[in-house]
Amino acid sequence: MAHHFGAFDLGAESGRFIVGSLDKQRLRLKEVRRFPTGMLKVAGCWRWNIFGFYSQMKSALQAYAAKSLPRLDSIGIDTWGVDYALLDKSGRILELPYSYRDSRTRGMMPRFFRKIPAERVYRMTGIQFMPFNTLFQLLAMKQGRSALFKDMRCLLFMPDIFNYFLTGRKRTEFTFATTSQLYNPVKRDWEPRLFRALGIPRSIMQKAIAPGTIIGPIKRDICAETGINPMPVIAPATHDTASAIVAVPATQGFALGVAPALRGVAPRAGSDGPGWAYISSGTWSLMGIEVSKPILTDKAWAYNFTNEGGACRTFRFLKNITGLWLIQQCAKSWRRNDYGRLIEQAARAPAFKALVNPDWPEFLNPPDMPEAIRRFCKKTKQSAPKSPAQMTRCILESLALQYRLVLEQLKELSPRPINTIHIIGGGARNGLLCQFTADATGLPVLAGPVEATAIGNIMMQALALGYVKSLAEIREVVRNSFKPARYAPRHNQGWDEAYKRFKKLSK
Repeated sequence: MAHHFGAFDLGAESGRFIVGSLDKQRLRLKEVRRFPTGMLKVAGCWRWNIFGFYSQMKSALQAYAAKSLPRLDSIGIDTWGVDYALLDKSGRILELPYSYRDSRTRGMMPRFFRKIPAERVYRMTGIQFMPFNTLFQLLAMKQGRSALFKDMRCLLFMPDIFNYFLTGRKRTEFTFATTSQLYNPVKRDWEPRLFRALGIPRSIMQKAIAPGTIIGPIKRDICAETGINPMPVIAPATHDTASAIVAVPATQGFALGVAPALRGVAPRAGSDGPGWAYISSGTWSLMGIEVSKPILTDKAWAYNFTNEGGACRTFRFLKNITGLWLIQQCAKSWRRNDYGRLIEQAARAPAFKALVNPDWPEFLNPPDMPEAIRRFCKKTKQSAPKSPAQMTRCILESLALQYRLVLEQLKELSPRPINTIHIIGGGARNGLLCQFTADATGLPVLAGPVEATAIGNIMMQALALGYVKSLAEIREVVRNSFKPARYAPRHNQGWDEAYKRFKKLSK
């Protein structure tokens, strides 16, 4: 008997409603509806139109119900991290949430570190320092003397908001809570010292629930409005990267050791063997490993790695890297949407003519990304790429070299060797980036599944309802259902020379 699960996967550019059908240890996906999300500029500030997103979500439910398709067992929501809304005592949203790409958090990190030193913050939270983390967004709001302080009673993160709209219940899920830099992963609770330093009551936060928790039934009025069947709303791993990592088709787990079904069995030829890293590749590239407890060493702090919550009592030890955002924004400036053609042209462009540091702060949200890349080249005394093909190749080579840099750091910190890289998410479609990653790192790359986030969301719902029993079984279903593409490294001295250049300009 097949079971059917609905996944809302909301990204910073678009959202999707995908239905997964699980039958005999195989999963099939059907995209029901895709809709734009994107930032909205209001009075000079970048915001999220959550009411517009919610309307689109209800339309997706209505579209599914209208097709007389199988009844859904449940639905779950995942989104990007750190952003939030504030509610008053009556449960009303006080304002549209700010986008993490808004400039209001500039200068907030050093300002907070005058209250609590950076190293102590890292020891409390284990989270990579990024200027848009929720901690620094709240400080920006406090410093701006926001009028919302007198009315706010509750903070809900992005997936929590939509779960609240659908069920009327206020919940925050563990994987998302950890991204905020307000949560202590060792104590598994909100860190009171940070709230005292902010001057904000910790009571606005919700107790973190485990991924795979049933939040409650979808409200009757929504069923009546959309025609969708009554069902539970489940918190999967609500942070999109956490859901994506659930769907890594690995045969063994870093955190949990060898999966029980595989104990004493040598890895199959072409499998990922005893150790693997992942890159969840999309607008951001999240590169890391799966571990059983946070890594809070001096070196982890020095390298600015993050310890974010994962499913099934795991942690995602990773680094956030600016990803395909660079190409997305360039394509927007060029008014091109033919990504496949751009990649074909980039493959024929000259190699290593210019390199950029993908994490240069001015790439966060410039008005003109190609011009920002030209500024970086001028600043680092390089000839700037002249054509879209050259610029695309520059970006892809630079990303692959950044992966090599992060991999070297991971190898120093990992409790196990790393001999394979899994690329999941939209970037798994980009064969040139996958091949460059294999060439730059010298490791084989297994690419796919592309819809990893939706798959992880769906499979955590299946786990919550008892249709699968463990993370190992989830990954077995993924391997049964989605065959990854394999990219073998082509050893080329050009990458070694380019890496020397890259490390110098990245400083």
